[in-house]
Amino acid sequence: MRRRLTANLGLKVLAFFTAVFMWLVVVNIDDPIAENSYTGVSVTVINEEIVTTTNRTYQIVDNTQVVNVTVRANRSVLNRIKQEDIVAIADMKELSLGTQIPIDVSIPGYRYEKAYTTPGNLQVKIEDEAKNNFPITPTTIGTVREGYVLGELNANPEKVTLRGPKSVIDSISRVVAEADVSGLSEDADIEARLTLYDRNNNVIDQTLLANNLGKEGVSVEVKLYQIENVPVKLDTSMITAAKGYKVSSVSVEPREVSVTGEESALAELDEIKIPAEELKLEDLTERTEQMVEIAPYLPEGVTLVEGTAESVIVTIQIEQPGVRNFEVSTGAITVNNLSEELEISYGTTVDLELQIRGPAETLAVFSTARKVSIDLKNYEAPGTYTVPVAVELPDGCSLVNNVSVNIILEKKSEDEQEE
Repeated sequence: MRRRLTANLGLKVLAFFTAVFMWLVVVNIDDPIAENSYTGVSVTVINEEIVTTTNRTYQIVDNTQVVNVTVRANRSVLNRIKQEDIVAIADMKELSLGTQIPIDVSIPGYRYEKAYTTPGNLQVKIEDEAKNNFPITPTTIGTVREGYVLGELNANPEKVTLRGPKSVIDSISRVVAEADVSGLSEDADIEARLTLYDRNNNVIDQTLLANNLGKEGVSVEVKLYQIENVPVKLDTSMITAAKGYKVSSVSVEPREVSVTGEESALAELDEIKIPAEELKLEDLTERTEQMVEIAPYLPEGVTLVEGTAESVIVTIQIEQPGVRNFEVSTGAITVNNLSEELEISYGTTVDLELQIRGPAETLAVFSTARKVSIDLKNYEAPGTYTVPVAVELPDGCSLVNNVSVNIILEKKSEDEQEE
């Protein structure tokens, strides 16, 4: 038996190695060695206490906390490896040059020849740790329900303690708690998002910062005020016309203003009264406009809604016996002989006032429609001009004063001229 086993031993050993070689050839043909890259693998830092126990902290710089991993293995293995199977670790014990930590990569449960990361080191910045207290400024995003406006905003808590790298702590200019009030129609305490800003109003990354807010986080107490439209009332007792004239009418625009405030204050507000002293105008001979600020006449606890005009315009119409005033919109003026290369506008002028003297029965039925015009025959260049206004009047009637209007002529664009 022994002789049989040892007979032709050399041939048997050769046959064995030939078989192994052939097996390797077949394996490599059917399942060859290959490489595959996996992107976006997060690096985990361990043994951080080496730095943190000495009242220092670190920042990961150059975006090296996320790496690409290249794995060399049989293709069948590579086909089974997923990104989440890869473990990338940077051990703070391996810190070198004060800025670099080698990244070690492993793939538990898989056989592979080689695995490495790009970049190969975690870049860190070691610095002293700092702590500071910051007031929290409440703010909102979104729009509350129609008919309401934001009232008081209060952050809860009012301050936050932040701890982290000294350079980051020192860069904080303001801390904001942002609450979404979209569709809100009643007072509420809303969970908010804490955002940090530097002096240039850039958002600061909070990844390496700790705070004392705990699980409760920060919230914003939002108080809403209802909007009410309140009429403006005028005391006109101190408005007088000159001898031979009379005050024909006094009007105010806007007639109502939008206000908001405490519910109890709004409940007592029926109108906003403009006192006679504010409208002390004497010996008027022509139409007069007076601008009046509203805020001084609002009761305590009531304010104008944001975006509401802060003033009203009081218009006093003055007439003479046998004279009637007519208002003509600039849009109703007939423009004659306007150059085809120019276009006209009236700037801030909205309407003109015509004072026409004549028989009362004639003026009672007179209409200015299509009877007010300007002639631009002599205005051929762009510019700002004061142009006389012509009015076609019935027999027995005349203008009390000559009327003119300011116009702006501008050159048309090439596209407008082609049309």
